[in-house]
Amino acid sequence: MKSYRVRFWKTRRTRSKKPTYQVRWIVEGEEQCMTFGMSEQAENFLAELRQAARRGEWFDTDTGLPESMLKAQNARTWLEFARAYVSHHWPHQAAKSREGTIETMLAVTLALTTDQKGRPDDELLRHVLREHVFLPEDRQSEPDGRAAAAAMRWLETASLPMTELNEPRHTRAALEALAVCLNGEAAANSTFRRKRMVFHHALEYAFELGEVSANPLDRVKWKPAKTNNVVDRRVVVNPQQARTLLATVSRIGRTRGRMLSAMFACMYFGGLRPAEAQGLRKRDCVLPVEGWGQVTPSKTRPQSNSRYTNSGRSYDVRGLKHREAKEDRPVPIPPELVAILRAHIDTFGTAPDGRLFYTRGGGTFSGSAYAKVWQETRKLALTPEQVDSPLAGRPYDLRHAAVSLWLNAGVHAPEVAERAGHSVDVLLRIYAKCIDGQREIANQRIENALDGS
Repeated sequence: MKSYRVRFWKTRRTRSKKPTYQVRWIVEGEEQCMTFGMSEQAENFLAELRQAARRGEWFDTDTGLPESMLKAQNARTWLEFARAYVSHHWPHQAAKSREGTIETMLAVTLALTTDQKGRPDDELLRHVLREHVFLPEDRQSEPDGRAAAAAMRWLETASLPMTELNEPRHTRAALEALAVCLNGEAAANSTFRRKRMVFHHALEYAFELGEVSANPLDRVKWKPAKTNNVVDRRVVVNPQQARTLLATVSRIGRTRGRMLSAMFACMYFGGLRPAEAQGLRKRDCVLPVEGWGQVTPSKTRPQSNSRYTNSGRSYDVRGLKHREAKEDRPVPIPPELVAILRAHIDTFGTAPDGRLFYTRGGGTFSGSAYAKVWQETRKLALTPEQVDSPLAGRPYDLRHAAVSLWLNAGVHAPEVAERAGHSVDVLLRIYAKCIDGQREIANQRIENALDGS
């Protein structure tokens, strides 16, 4: 039963060899009492009761406690909430999103703990959270060993109640944890922004459930530094360099390099993302004997840890990035790529499901596997100075080179955006500095206008 009829008495000291201190108050005519071992504790508790009454909170007639204290007693810990949040959103997320969510929750959970004694090593805590807490129950295993079990118990008792998140200092501590990498170095702005977005969404969900009175992030005046995320023009290869790299790839290993050479060619001549090229099937290709052809990627195979995928493999099969599940993207390809793909199919055929690029066992190349081949290729195809530079440092830079080439060739931005699978706004923001010669053209146009010509 709720009541607003509350009266307070002064703290009373008991007469005994070891004195205690009693806080007494009356709720709806019933006397309530709480005993403490120290006078400071008793006075602080009495002050909290008085403040609750001044705020107009109702008091519970059974326990004598105000609304805020009852909520704090019944509140879930952040650990309990975070586990429920991950579980609730797991079925609706892609593998990479699951991984990002868990890594965010992991960092925040380690920050939102009390100064309880016996804190285990952070590496062990991360292991326990990653393997035994945040995965769905059917993927979890029991903590392996006494140390892991002890770490689990420590997390359960040290995790802050959700009501504590209403204090900005705790939210700020979580943001500070998201702003650094495991090695202590500052995280990239894009990484921080992505993790902050996950944390913000979790707190919105907590507010929706009534776990917090408002989203605490809205009261913390800390924004990540603005970043334009533009492509570094130093990574962009010219057509001659690209052809040299693609020719060199085929010499790496017995067959792996020859298989990957055509995949990398799709990224350069077609502007495909690595995951799009990996999902490309023969039926997605129009490869005439002469002239331009077309590839129409509709499935991707993004890489992720097997613990996060539905299949248990190291990749997911999904639709195109930023598009509806069944939406595809036709991309015209030049005769040079048409010839490369025709030769590739003649030599290697396809996987049982029609994919053009596959491992010896019919699987998907891991990111680390094709990245290793690419690094070996750079050492053979580039000069020592170029190898030490950012030039084509990653296979993904072939896509950057493709889009930059199209823009430099004068292809209209909407057409380039359509082929690359970007919005026009994102396209121009990311590739603005990779459009060579535009300043000279603009200067000449301004000069012509000034001369009246």
